[in-house]
Amino acid sequence: MIIRFGYVSTAISLWEASPSRTMTFARYGQMPKEERLDKLHRITRSNLDSTKRMIYYNLAYGLPLYRFSSSIAPLATHPEVKWDFVNPFLEQWREIGTLVRENGLRTSFHPNQYTLFTSPRPEVTDNAVIDMEYHYSMLQAMGLENDGVLNIHIGGAYGNKEETILRFHENLKKLPLHIKERMTLENDDKTYHGDETLAACQKENVPLMFDYHHHMANPGSMELEDLLTAGFATWERIGLRPKIHISSPKTEKAYRSHADYVDPEFLQPLLPVLRRIGADVDFMIEAKRKDQACLQLIEDLAKIRGVKRIGGGVLEWK
Repeated sequence: MIIRFGYVSTAISLWEASPSRTMTFARYGQMPKEERLDKLHRITRSNLDSTKRMIYYNLAYGLPLYRFSSSIAPLATHPEVKWDFVNPFLEQWREIGTLVRENGLRTSFHPNQYTLFTSPRPEVTDNAVIDMEYHYSMLQAMGLENDGVLNIHIGGAYGNKEETILRFHENLKKLPLHIKERMTLENDDKTYHGDETLAACQKENVPLMFDYHHHMANPGSMELEDLLTAGFATWERIGLRPKIHISSPKTEKAYRSHADYVDPEFLQPLLPVLRRIGADVDFMIEAKRKDQACLQLIEDLAKIRGVKRIGGGVLEWK
C-alpha cells in the first residue's frame, strides 16, 4: 500500500507567501472606480505568484498533493463586481498548470461551506452553481479541468433530512454536467455522516471524499472497512486513487476543531483498515500547521514497523 501526502493551500514555512490575499466588497466600494480593477489585478497577480511558490515548495519536499486556495481571485463571484480573472493572467495560470502536470502533482479545490445544493431558496442554489463555475474556470485556466476535483459537502438538513436529500439531488441538476463530473462529496462532522454521503455519491456517480476526523465525530452505522471499500469504488469513474482528509481533534472538548498537528494515535483505528483493504490512497492533511503538520505526520508514520518512506511525501506499507 502506497500513501501519498499533501496539505491545504498555504505552506506556512514560507515567508509572505499567502495565496489567499483578498479585499472586502466594502473596501472595494470605498475605492475610486478607476482604481478598483487595478487593485483586483494586483492582489490576484500576487496570489498566483504565491501559488507558484507553493508548487515549487511541494516539488522541493516531494509532496505530491496540493489543494489550491479558493481565494486566488478576490470578489470574482460577487454579483456587483464579477470581472475577468483569467485572461489578464493567462500566462501565470498556464505556467502553474504546466508545473502541476509535468511533475505529476494531484491538485484540487474545496469551495466554502456556503456552496451547497440543499437550500429551499433558489438563489442559494444559483450562487452555488456560480461558485462551482468559478472554481472550474480556474482549473480550466490551468489546463487541469480533466485532472483536478472540486470538493463540497451536501449541506444542511433544514429540519428534515429525508426531504432535504431529495432536494439536494433535484438542485444538483442545475450544475452543468462537465462541472459535476469533477465534483466530489465529503461527509461532515455534524449532519450527513459517511453512510448518507456515500449513498448520495453512488446515486450521483461522484466520488466520496472521506474525512476521517468528521467520521469519528459523526459516525454512521456502517463498519469503517465497508464504508471505505464502497467509498473507494466511487473513485473508479474518474481514474484517481481515493483521497482521505486527515486531521485530529484540538481537544476532547473542542473535538470538531482541528489541532495544529495530527496525532498519529488518533489514526490507529484507520490505518489497520487501510492496510487490510490494501488500496493505494492519498492523505490530504487539514491540520492548522498545514505543511509542517504534513511533514511531521510523514515522519511519525514512517516509524511504524513495516512502513518505509520512499519519497519526501510518500510512504510504502508492505
